[in-house]
Amino acid sequence: MIGSKRIAVVLPAYNAEKTLEATVRELPDLVDTCILVDDHSADRTIEVAKQLGLQCFVHDRNYGYGRNQQTCYREALASGAEVIIMLHPDYQYTPLLVTAMASMVAYDVYDVVLGSRIIGGQALEGGMPLWKYVSNRFLTACENFFLGVKLSEYHTGYRAFSRKVLATLPLLENSDDFVFDNQMLAQCVHFGFRIGEVSCPTRYFAEASSINFRRSLKYGVGVLVTTAQFVLHRSGIARFRIFSPQGRKLESYYVNEKVAAGTPR
Repeated sequence: MIGSKRIAVVLPAYNAEKTLEATVRELPDLVDTCILVDDHSADRTIEVAKQLGLQCFVHDRNYGYGRNQQTCYREALASGAEVIIMLHPDYQYTPLLVTAMASMVAYDVYDVVLGSRIIGGQALEGGMPLWKYVSNRFLTACENFFLGVKLSEYHTGYRAFSRKVLATLPLLENSDDFVFDNQMLAQCVHFGFRIGEVSCPTRYFAEASSINFRRSLKYGVGVLVTTAQFVLHRSGIARFRIFSPQGRKLESYYVNEKVAAGTPR
């Protein structure tokens, strides 16, 4: 807790058995609730999570990374959290930054804080493949130009949000796949939320989750499509529900009746 504001960390997990404990052990004591949503893993992710005392929710099948985040945020809101940090449980991002990121939101400096792999200039030293780095820089440059903001990257898996952000954005209109991340930041820009960044060192190693080239290409196309939708919506040429105030929101709708996330396991 920071002041009177409850802090929740959400962990969208898929086959995170080998790295989950290392991630959780480094979380600071100020975290009030740690929620793990398992997207139908094939390993012992849930067993490890229970041993660590996490609040666990399980999808009855593999719905995708975006759907996993929807459940994460819905359960975090239901827990009464005022600040919610999304952290990948693959130990690629250091949990030690949770305090700094949560504080920036709790003290109303920003509505959204991103853990950037680019600011410190150590992404390649940390093991980021060159092709990922180049595509990251290209897509970020395009987005900055068309969205009218200046971020060092849009593609980090380490993010802090205020409760208001998660309650306002029409997140249920977003993709179930990896482009969910990018759609969410485009929505934050569209709805006028303040976005800050902190430098975050990262680690690339065998157990750290990383999408392959084919899925990365699909993600890149999705990013460009989202950017085009943002421009068309803002200009009034077309309308898209992901940018509509009337879009489906987490506190008004369930993700899917078949998602077994309503009861902790």
